[in-house]
Parts: sequence; C-alpha cells; structure tokens
Amino acid sequence: MPNELLIILSFLITYGGVVAFYRFFGKTGLLAFNILATILANIEVLLLVRAFGVEMTLGNVLFASTFLITDILSENHSRKDANKAVVISTLCSIMFVVLSQMWLLYSLSENDWAGEAIHTIFSSTPRIVCASLAVYLVSQLTDVWLYHKWWDWCRKRFGDEKKGLWIRNNGSTMISQLINTFLYTVLAFYGTYDVKTLVSIFISSYLIYVCTSLLDTPFVYWCRSIHEKHNIE
Repeated sequence: MPNELLIILSFLITYGGVVAFYRFFGKTGLLAFNILATILANIEVLLLVRAFGVEMTLGNVLFASTFLITDILSENHSRKDANKAVVISTLCSIMFVVLSQMWLLYSLSENDWAGEAIHTIFSSTPRIVCASLAVYLVSQLTDVWLYHKWWDWCRKRFGDEKKGLWIRNNGSTMISQLINTFLYTVLAFYGTYDVKTLVSIFISSYLIYVCTSLLDTPFVYWCRSIHEKHNIE
C-alpha cells in the first residue's frame, strides 16, 4: 500500500477515533486518547519515510490530533480542562520514558527473542521523548492560550460566542504548530540527520500540520454539535 494512502488512512482513523472517544466517553475519553496519541507519536516518529515527494517522519498525524483534542476541550469545556489534558499527557510520557529505560537494564534470558529489537528502538527514546516533552508543553500551552485569545477577538468582532470557531481553531493551531515543528526538529534530530534532511523534515512536517489543522476544523464543529446534542460533561 502506498505511503500516501497509509497517511490518509491514519488521519481518518485517528481523527475519527477522537470523535468516537468523545461521543462515548466525554472528557475522560479525550484525556485517554491524548495520552495514547502522545506516547505512540514518540515511538512512530522514529520512522523516516518518503511520501508526497518528500522525506518525513511519522507521528505527525497522531501528534496533530492532540491539538484537535485541546481545541475541543477549550471550545466545549474550559481552558482548565485543555491545560489538564496537556499536564496529564506530559506526566504519562515521563512515566513512559522511565519505565522503557528500565526495560533495557534487565538481564535477558537465553530464550529471549525481542530484547535486541526493543533495545534498538527504546535506546533512542530518551532524546526523542525529552525533546518532545519540552516542545509539547511549550506548543500545547501556547495553543490553548492562543485559542482563548482568538476567542476573545471573535467575541468582540462578531458579538457571538459561537461564531469564528474556524478562526480560533486554525489561528491557534497553525502558530503553535510552527513553534512545535521548528523546536522539535532541532532538538530531536540535530546531529542525527544532515541539514538538508532536517530542512526537509521541518518543511514536510509543517505542511502536514497545516493540512491537518485545516482538516480538523470540521471535527471540532462535529464535536461541538455532539456536546450540544448530548450535553457531554
């Protein structure tokens, strides 16, 4: 299956999953999905592929879904709930780093078959996840802050709390994703890849984030409709 088709399929499954978790489990479902997406994105980002004519790391769609989640929480619930999701996911990622590094300290049985692969993958995890944690906190808290700043502007501009959702959704996410992409590319991959590859990763990653930001707007509207119809708390 072509990489491009797999990325599109990943987008549909991931964003559809966010909506389903919200519909059936409310805020708790979004918190759980946010933790899942944050940890899996830090593993998936180790894979470098070529798609749409450029080299890119995976994990972009999963990580972008965390911005969708904080926007849904900001829109339907509160800034406090959005920041809570960021803090919980950060703490869970720290636990993931600690526990995954402990796996590498065990003396393995002579019958073990997975140790070498596990060591190869998770020996690279600390730098990736530490970079991700720092960037995640900065970009996500910036996203939540910007979302509510744009919301204040929308209230004054339209005189209606509901109007301008697409402005605050895209305005906050695109700016915070630019910060996220630059910082993460430098902190996680500088010295691992040459400058040309780093630039390619930065451009391709941000272009994906721009696309996912534009495409996630209908999902925010959808979740607002679910919230109003089912009075989700």
